[in-house]
Amino acid sequence: MVDTLGRPEDEVRADLEELTRLSLLAPSWRTDGQLRAVHPKAALDSLLAHQQAEIAQRHRALAESQAAASALLSQYAELHPARETHEAERFQGLDAVRAKLTELSSRTRRESVAFMPGGAQSPASYKASEPLSQELLDRGVRIRTLYLDSIRNDPASFEHARWLTERGGGVRTVPALPMRMYISDRESAMVPIDPADSTQGAVLLREPGAVAAFCALFDAVWETATPFGEPPRRSLDDPGSQPRELLRLLAQGYTDEAAARRLGISLRSERRLISELMEKLNAQSRFQLGQRAAEHGLL
Repeated sequence: MVDTLGRPEDEVRADLEELTRLSLLAPSWRTDGQLRAVHPKAALDSLLAHQQAEIAQRHRALAESQAAASALLSQYAELHPARETHEAERFQGLDAVRAKLTELSSRTRRESVAFMPGGAQSPASYKASEPLSQELLDRGVRIRTLYLDSIRNDPASFEHARWLTERGGGVRTVPALPMRMYISDRESAMVPIDPADSTQGAVLLREPGAVAAFCALFDAVWETATPFGEPPRRSLDDPGSQPRELLRLLAQGYTDEAAARRLGISLRSERRLISELMEKLNAQSRFQLGQRAAEHGLL
């Protein structure tokens, strides 16, 4: 086989091991030490099962990272209610936060990454942010931003995301985000004092351990997000889809209003999505919807 393929033996052996791991090859029934190709349908079913398991594992790890980050932020707020050092600063109110973000952007040299939860913003807000983004890109700064899937339904948000990607910025979307967050050069992280209410202000962290934790959270969410330009995932079979995220939020006790805010959609859209879920799972009530979701392994 090595001679036929014209490739080094170690590469061929590694490929065979990977195909065997994915159940696309299996030991021969007739000849010891030989491999046989698995029937195409069985191979496809096995491959899809592997991919589904890997996706589920990534989302479990992501959920754990989000919970750990929220706990870290809450503990920090309790232990350091008014402390300001060279490693951490607190900013009360949106105006102070925005002023500090502008200052941070002007000092960013390599990379700017952010979580942008919430629904659509006004066209004027997007236009006001574009010169700053353009200035960063002109300096060679790598920009990566995570928005909610729901921005695809708003023309102004869609146009801004298209504007950013056309100029080299990275944009991806997910059904929900744990908090608003901005990280500059992987050296400082701006996160809300209260993750549930970013209007109260923010804390700027420079402690390497804390910044590393938020960088890991961003990287985990980025890997599972949908690149802008591709349709968002809608299938119930996909752990990263909006319907699955809504089921998780309802199972955690979120009200319809809170779930809609977390997904960045209107209350009417959230309730329509619940009706679609009830129809798909043949549920006659919210309680039965939860039961059916659990029975199908969706929670």
